[in-house]
Amino acid sequence: MLLTDRTAIVHGGSGAVGAAVARGFAREGAVVHLTGRTVPPLEEVARRIRDDGGAAHVAELDATDRDAVARHADAVAAQGSPGRGIDICFNATSNDDIQGIPLLDMAVADVLRPVTKAVTTTLTTATAAARHMVRKGSGVILVMGGGREAIPDLGGSHIAWSALAGACRQLASELGPHGVRVAWLLSPGSPAPGEENRAAEGALLTRRPLYDDVANAAVFAASDWARTMTASELNLTAGLVVD
Repeated sequence: MLLTDRTAIVHGGSGAVGAAVARGFAREGAVVHLTGRTVPPLEEVARRIRDDGGAAHVAELDATDRDAVARHADAVAAQGSPGRGIDICFNATSNDDIQGIPLLDMAVADVLRPVTKAVTTTLTTATAAARHMVRKGSGVILVMGGGREAIPDLGGSHIAWSALAGACRQLASELGPHGVRVAWLLSPGSPAPGEENRAAEGALLTRRPLYDDVANAAVFAASDWARTMTASELNLTAGLVVD
């Protein structure tokens, strides 16, 4: 298994992406710590992981609360194997965006809300985990982002995604000398049930990524198979975004 004996924190662990990634990490041998604002859905994800033979723990946590996130990271690091601390931190928290309204008609505060939320949760979760990773000289920080395609009426989402990429690049540049890698995943979102074989409009491939596809990419990025990847974007848009 690719992540045997690793300790992973998944922030936003009850959402569709976070849950899929948490299951993927656990399937590959990681002990998974799920966080979110509401415990019951986190417990359901943890139950599924345990039923499949994996190890999962749950904590109620607001990812914008720097002190609370730091305390949680300290507790997770203390629970892990001696010398291992935290190996993986994945942030899949939501950004509270408003869509469907042109920027011309939006209040500035509404445009900036997802930008502030995205940058805050990314920096808060990443730095809390990175302090432990730096001490042991290894670790992986992963962030879930969105596409860079030009789509109207997405409010502040595009700005938030660009800000996330910038934050991840800077984190990678500062943490790389300490053996800590940083990457972010781009995805247009998974299809609705029954539309798995339907391409996203404008995509090059005929199939949109499933949540399991995102999870598999996150497992790869977190594993030693990707040990030379950092400051990297994993493009899972099926050709909707072409570099």
